[in-house]
Amino acid sequence: MTTIESPRSATALEIAPVAGHIGAEVTGIDLRADLTDATVADLTAALHRYKVLFFRDQHIGHAEQIAFSRRFGAVTPSHPYDDDAPTEYPEILAVDSHLYEKRFGRKKFSYTNQWHTDVSPLINPPAASILRAEIAPEHGGDTQWTNLAAAYAGLPQSLRTFLDGLRAEHRFGGRIPPWEADSDYARKTAASPLVTEHPVVRVHPATGERVLFVNPGFTTRIIGLTPRQSDALLDLLFDEIAQPAYTVRFRWAAGSIAFWDNRATAHLAPSDLDHLDVTRVLYRTTLEGDVPVGVDGAASTSVAGTKFTGV
Repeated sequence: MTTIESPRSATALEIAPVAGHIGAEVTGIDLRADLTDATVADLTAALHRYKVLFFRDQHIGHAEQIAFSRRFGAVTPSHPYDDDAPTEYPEILAVDSHLYEKRFGRKKFSYTNQWHTDVSPLINPPAASILRAEIAPEHGGDTQWTNLAAAYAGLPQSLRTFLDGLRAEHRFGGRIPPWEADSDYARKTAASPLVTEHPVVRVHPATGERVLFVNPGFTTRIIGLTPRQSDALLDLLFDEIAQPAYTVRFRWAAGSIAFWDNRATAHLAPSDLDHLDVTRVLYRTTLEGDVPVGVDGAASTSVAGTKFTGV
């Protein structure tokens, strides 16, 4: 556990790792109060080290969540395809089981039940995401995160060298879109597709780590390989990022917050609630991201869509 004396109050900021490769719980902080520059620096360093930070009993509203988010970067609009955010807070994305049923044409508790990095089909995917629980079921509904830098480091050197030179297509909807053909999302994505070619291995702009930047939610193919070769390689990599050793699991409760580095993680929404009559409501903000750069120094290239910038 790391203990940092906070000049904001008599309480020390404590950052305690919760898994071997990823995740730390933060205590001794009240997100209703203004953060000092020193506290922001400490949390940023912890985010880069542990990839996802967890906070408990932070009963804040939309305005406080946005204010907290802005201390770490420019806050973007809620989502490229979201047109039903709270009117007075366009930065807030509602992760609401009732809204997802309307959007996708069937009962769902998240956009996708596959591992994914938030909106990776953008030319500049979000740098980080902050998710706050308003209503959580009494049991079930956990979210998992995986450390994509650790997943890359765990591969054999020969495979890492091969991957360093590859690029992959990320498309909103992935290989098999998770929505009904006549749903709101089907119409939106057809009218305004998001497609980008990213390096398979990106270099983290803050830490310099090499990150395995693929995910089954959005990555559709490896550029330059045959479909059979591409599918085989992607399936291997998707299995690797889902290795339990690289993951952490979080149980939500009202007032819980998760803050993750979207450049170095993928996460998995719950799939254990669809048969239950429960409500799950969380609210997300995202920070404007940079354009990924590969090991060779070449940046991602957009096929369809533009940069997603802060408001």
